[in-house]
Amino acid sequence: MTIVGGERGARRGSESEAEATAEVAGVLPEALTGFIGYLLRRVFAQFTTFADGPEDDSRDFLVLDALTGGDWVSQLDLAERLGINRTIMVGVIDRLEARHQVLRTRNPDNRRQYILSLTDEGRAAVEAGRRAVAERDARLTAALSPEQVTRLNTLLARLLPQSTQDLVQGTEHLVEQAHHRLRRLGDEKLAGTGLRVRHYGPLSILAASGPCPQQRLAQELAITGPATSQLVDELVDGGMVHRGRDPHDRRRHALELTELGHTQLKTVAEAVDQLAAEVSALLGPGGEEELRGLLVQLLEPAHPGVAETAGRRG
Repeated sequence: MTIVGGERGARRGSESEAEATAEVAGVLPEALTGFIGYLLRRVFAQFTTFADGPEDDSRDFLVLDALTGGDWVSQLDLAERLGINRTIMVGVIDRLEARHQVLRTRNPDNRRQYILSLTDEGRAAVEAGRRAVAERDARLTAALSPEQVTRLNTLLARLLPQSTQDLVQGTEHLVEQAHHRLRRLGDEKLAGTGLRVRHYGPLSILAASGPCPQQRLAQELAITGPATSQLVDELVDGGMVHRGRDPHDRRRHALELTELGHTQLKTVAEAVDQLAAEVSALLGPGGEEELRGLLVQLLEPAHPGVAETAGRRG
């Protein structure tokens, strides 16, 4: 079994291909590197770059591994605990059942629920999967000592719901689950505003550097051109950014915030700060600084200078 990131297929419903593959190597924006959520996103993207197998394998392993603790009386509950879309979960269980790794039976106490049980074939697949996870994690975390990896995993687990912490094993899976949880929490704070957490970066950079060409914005954010175009289109459509002419080169467009853009920046900045405070509380005294340092060590080879700016918040 080859193991790759766990929730990629599930996330695609709310995250486009351009955004999912957005990050590139380079200097990271100082306005963002002070936030654990942002550093976590970059580490998640860095890990994804090293994908070496089908996406389905990872979700299959997560489910099988969760079942090693005993039968699960609700397929839907397990999907929610693992952060897997319920429709995708049906496909996962169908595959595992077809391979005779999972037995699915009706719950006699609730005929609308399925009880999931691990078979002998499933246990063998878990053992093989755990070896693959360990080997892949060792490659992904080569910049850290074994003690640092253990500490990283402990801190990442604190960012997950208590009911999920014991179900997620391995650094890559912990990074992925923590990233998606923080993103969801942040976006929930912005419900009804037309904003997402990902809008904070371009809005804050344009507030400080606008008007600027779209290419420069992409460089400042260290993301691809297609991902930048998607972000800019969202902000222009939302009335937050205006495409004008570059005063230094009339042949190209320049981006600048509108009055609404400045107002919306305050809104998203407040949500980002609230999320940062919640993250700090989850990690406990000294935990935020410690986790930041470990994430920075993982990022430094591809993003020189991140260690110097990661303690600041723009």
